[in-house]
Amino acid sequence: MAAEWKFSQVFGERAPGDPVEDVDIISAIEFDRRGEYLATGDHGGRVVLFKKINDDDRSLKGDLTYSVDSRNMYQQTSRKVLEGMDHPATANPKYVYKTEFQSHEPEFDYLKSLEVQEKINKLRWCAAPNNSQFILSTNDRTIKLWKVLQHKVKKVKEIVHVDPTPHVFSENVLLAEKSFMAGQSDTSLSNCYHLDLLNKNPQSTSPRSHDGPSMAFNIGEGFSSRCQRVYSHAHDYNINSISNNSDGETFVSADDLRINLWNVEISNQCFNIVDMKPSDMEDLVEVITSAEFHPTYCNLLAYSSSRGFIRLVDMRRSALCDKNARILQHCEAHGSRSFFTEIVASISDIKFAKDGRHILSRDYMNLKLWDLHMETSPVATFKIHEYLRPKLSDLYNSDSIFDKFDCCLSQDGSQFASGSYSNTFKIFSRDGPDEGIALEASRHPNRISHSHNGPKTTRLFTRFARGHNQRGHEHESPNTDTSNGVPCDVTSKLIHLAWHPTDNLIACAAANSLYMYHA
Repeated sequence: MAAEWKFSQVFGERAPGDPVEDVDIISAIEFDRRGEYLATGDHGGRVVLFKKINDDDRSLKGDLTYSVDSRNMYQQTSRKVLEGMDHPATANPKYVYKTEFQSHEPEFDYLKSLEVQEKINKLRWCAAPNNSQFILSTNDRTIKLWKVLQHKVKKVKEIVHVDPTPHVFSENVLLAEKSFMAGQSDTSLSNCYHLDLLNKNPQSTSPRSHDGPSMAFNIGEGFSSRCQRVYSHAHDYNINSISNNSDGETFVSADDLRINLWNVEISNQCFNIVDMKPSDMEDLVEVITSAEFHPTYCNLLAYSSSRGFIRLVDMRRSALCDKNARILQHCEAHGSRSFFTEIVASISDIKFAKDGRHILSRDYMNLKLWDLHMETSPVATFKIHEYLRPKLSDLYNSDSIFDKFDCCLSQDGSQFASGSYSNTFKIFSRDGPDEGIALEASRHPNRISHSHNGPKTTRLFTRFARGHNQRGHEHESPNTDTSNGVPCDVTSKLIHLAWHPTDNLIACAAANSLYMYHA
């Protein structure tokens, strides 16, 4: 029996008709390895962090009423969500907004006369030995390592006195406070873990001396971010993926033609392990679309290509991993070919299952589950955009055929998810129905959207790879297709999503809104 998926939370949701700025559109989502934190990146180069609510934390409701910036949609939504929770203990994880920082700024490469946007392409959490959190973020050319540290801070709030209390009660409170403070050491005083009342006027503690609200201190959580490393000037083409190694010391970054291996502690040099650039660019037949380290073996790396291949390489065999140890390709899929065959076969994302034996891949039409021991065909294929096959020509003219959808899978490897158009995503199960479960990014997931208006689609495929398939067609405005009785608004697409590492919880992005669903 298929699991029943329900709406859990939403951050940054706007009212219908409200304009959405391009800089606010979410471009990356990533859970940390324990699921305690969730990070999102956007087109404006910002990274926003959310933290999981502990079931036994009773002080979060009061903590969330404090807002440094009242215009922040994430903070406002967090307060509303938590205030509506009568019982903090919930079956599914809940998250609250914690902090955000500016990761990337617009750049200009004067040597190549190229403008580099600040948009965050990928986020990856790094292992940390203490309470600090480390996260890698990248735009098209520059990778940065950020350290986010949690600390205690004092927060000021207003207290309104309703019923006056006799002055003798205030004096008793002062005596008790002084007795408490007398037992504190100087070390504890400097760490801000107490209420600093030593320098206050005793008369100010009397409620009778206040005609209006007074101020009090509350201890809360604060976050500070600092850039630790900047890894730059190593890619000539746009970076499409980064992946951490299981050894905790290295990571890879991939662009259209090369994959580089970095040491986390060394930012001024890297080692090129895959180079697909031909001596003559006219001979170019494919580009790299994604790269991912094996979850267990630090020497194994998988990367996908625009031809629909997945190559598994062993870094122990040679320094330059151009010769793959194994190649996964669907031989039957290359029987009948057309102009659009290679375009729709391009793999946009790959993910290793935790068992290390299976790989999930997403191309434009399908989700495919691969077994590393079966190279000629996937063990399962889940159709997502089959109803769009008659419309490939229109999708090509509007550039929608080059949209790159993410994929994700559950921690036990039995369920898979990926996005689609009309702000919907689909969830499949190995033992469930072939058509899967389709949900819309909304507070009411089962509702079908019939939106006909929207901005022109953004070209998400890199300019290099897009030009490789361009045939001189003029761009047309995308429209809403209702062929085969299936509504499809290509102007509203759900590209990015992530699965919680331990629970049945999916976080997905629709424009500037972050939705969460649980089963």
